[in-house]
Amino acid sequence: MKDAQKPNHINLNSLISKLKEGRYVIPDFQREFKWNPSDVRDLMRSIFLDYYIGTLLLWKGKKENFELLDCEHLYGHTGDRNPDYIVLDGQQRLTAMYYAFHAPNKPLPYRKMRFFYFIRVDRFVAEEYDEAFDYIWVSDRWQLLDNVDAQFMQHIFPLAVVGKGIWEIADWIDGYKKYWEERKSNAEKSESTQDIEIANIAIDNSQEFRKELADVTQEFQISFIELEQELEIEKICDIFTQINSRGIKLDTFDLMNALLKPKNIPLKQIWREAQKHLEFIESKQMNIYILQTMSVLRQAYCSSKYLYYLIPGSEKPLRDIDGKRRIEVLVPNAEDFMCRWKQSVDAMKSAIDLIKHPQEFGVISSKYLPYASILPAFAALQETARQLPPDEQLNARRKIRHWYWASVFTNRYSGAVESTTARDFLDVSQWIKNDSIAPPLIQELNDQYRNLDLHSQQRSGTSIYNGIFNLFVVHGARDWITGNLPQYGNLDDHHIVPVSWCRKNMLGEVAHTILNRSPLTVDTNRNVIVDQLPSQYLPKWMKSNGEEVVRDILESHFISRVAQEILLRERFGKDDYVEFISEREVTLKDAIANLLIKERLDLEPSLRKLDEQVEKVELNIRRIISQTIRDSQEMLPEHVLQKIEERLSGAARKDAAMDLNYYQTLEGKLEYCDLRELQSTILNKRLWPKFANYFANKGMVIQRFDQLANLRNGIRHSRTVTEVIRKDGEASIAWFNKVLPQFQRLS
Repeated sequence: MKDAQKPNHINLNSLISKLKEGRYVIPDFQREFKWNPSDVRDLMRSIFLDYYIGTLLLWKGKKENFELLDCEHLYGHTGDRNPDYIVLDGQQRLTAMYYAFHAPNKPLPYRKMRFFYFIRVDRFVAEEYDEAFDYIWVSDRWQLLDNVDAQFMQHIFPLAVVGKGIWEIADWIDGYKKYWEERKSNAEKSESTQDIEIANIAIDNSQEFRKELADVTQEFQISFIELEQELEIEKICDIFTQINSRGIKLDTFDLMNALLKPKNIPLKQIWREAQKHLEFIESKQMNIYILQTMSVLRQAYCSSKYLYYLIPGSEKPLRDIDGKRRIEVLVPNAEDFMCRWKQSVDAMKSAIDLIKHPQEFGVISSKYLPYASILPAFAALQETARQLPPDEQLNARRKIRHWYWASVFTNRYSGAVESTTARDFLDVSQWIKNDSIAPPLIQELNDQYRNLDLHSQQRSGTSIYNGIFNLFVVHGARDWITGNLPQYGNLDDHHIVPVSWCRKNMLGEVAHTILNRSPLTVDTNRNVIVDQLPSQYLPKWMKSNGEEVVRDILESHFISRVAQEILLRERFGKDDYVEFISEREVTLKDAIANLLIKERLDLEPSLRKLDEQVEKVELNIRRIISQTIRDSQEMLPEHVLQKIEERLSGAARKDAAMDLNYYQTLEGKLEYCDLRELQSTILNKRLWPKFANYFANKGMVIQRFDQLANLRNGIRHSRTVTEVIRKDGEASIAWFNKVLPQFQRLS
């Protein structure tokens, strides 16, 4: 037995051949292949740099053991089954090698596309190893996969050539050398010294690369331990458990799969079926997120210990309010489990469809999802809202939306998430039932959004960066050339002021801030704008398409008129850049307040704009009243003062940190006046003489306030805004916007 556990070795060529022949299979209890594209690349680098990549643990198999452990091919393998070994340790490495060297027609897990791995010959020979190993996906640079000359020209050696054998390797290198010899011959005819030198380097590299490939494929040794074929299955399981206790442990999903198998629930199989509908989200944790959603919907909690109560027949100990202990079975049988699984998969699919909708949450690419870990809470809350009576669903979904954005901009799901998921599900569920008990998170967003450091948000993938990017989409940010909304797969994260310009002006990483980004189509970004400053192309577009059209599109990207004028400066410099991103930060924070805190995301874009205009009129009316009666609060109508005090008292009970001194001033009190109370103040018998010279007559004031109130209430209370109400409201806004500035000048 001891002799059997001494490491043996196999060279890379032989291992690659055995992988192709299907000699290695995976037992069902193993974790599924979960490596990222970069993990595969890093393994390739280790192999070609002759680094130790660990020892494989293999069990010499026989038919009954292959069947007993329900063994499967390596991920991506579709050929005949000729198994020799059951892989106990080394699945991820073997699968990565199979994927890189044999290029199966299958995307990597949690990806929509196939990945192809290659070596840059020129970088490899120059020992620039960090840049020498890379990968592409099939939708990018298709010509490289089918055009060998393109590979030669770009010095790209596909690793899939290694999988085809030593003759294919030799043919490729011969072709590479011949290609550059022909390039050299042409360069000599044209007397291009530079091209001749480039060709000479490539020709020399071909010989060096040939030698390096031969050394690696024939001499690189992978160590493995082969366990005896006749070992009992119990011993093998014990060995496997010991390996995982010291290395990477089986995750919760793998353990749940093992525990559910005796209940006749094929968890891996039903997950694979579900996975097809959830591919938009590129996360290794999606299988666990489904289980967490099940758990939240059934028992509100979702940490690992609670997931095990989903196993049919498991008894969960509970303590009632009176202190008595009891036992509850949450899932009585396999049929109930399957129903709950389906409910959770459907809830997750609906949640993903909602979250990627450009007018709802704006995650039009998985890359810009603020957190994948928020999905169980989000899916469970949406499913809870779906089960409410129809007349209660609108309010529930509005609150869920508010919670979601508050979570994004407070980085709520950046740490341990299981307890946060449970707490948020309980808090938001209670808030849906009772308007007066909003989660503390909502107030936290109100208090903190002005302090967000948007300058430092320089990398997609962080919660706040992605959240801002989502807001661009939700706000209707349209492509600057086509006027269309950039779609998934055709989206670039555009630098408004080019990175090349920022580098020349020593601006460093601040070039990448979200304040200098916007979503554009790939064609507009890479082929039209390229590296131009806005001052170089915006004037042309304005002339061709109309200045207002272009300015409106820029405003849809939260580039204000002030910011636009900065970008249009002919001698745009470093100080102008700093001024631009500072102005855009103010605009984006105003947008967070308008769209999220004031909940204008619920409105269609045209109504959002009207709602903002109504609010500006209200603020100006308050300001004029404050200026007119000069802090003489006693001049306010008695019923208005009484309403203000009642509201202030209620607000103070909810918010212990409220600045009560400010709300003792007239300006502070007027914040708690509604539109009709502002109207009552202006028309009050004692106060009207102070306003009469500017508002003409009471009849006109009453008419305009009525029109404004009808529009405001229709928008704020989700009522139908008819064409008449809209037109009357717009007329009222125009009237106030004409009268109020005049009033301020005269006062």
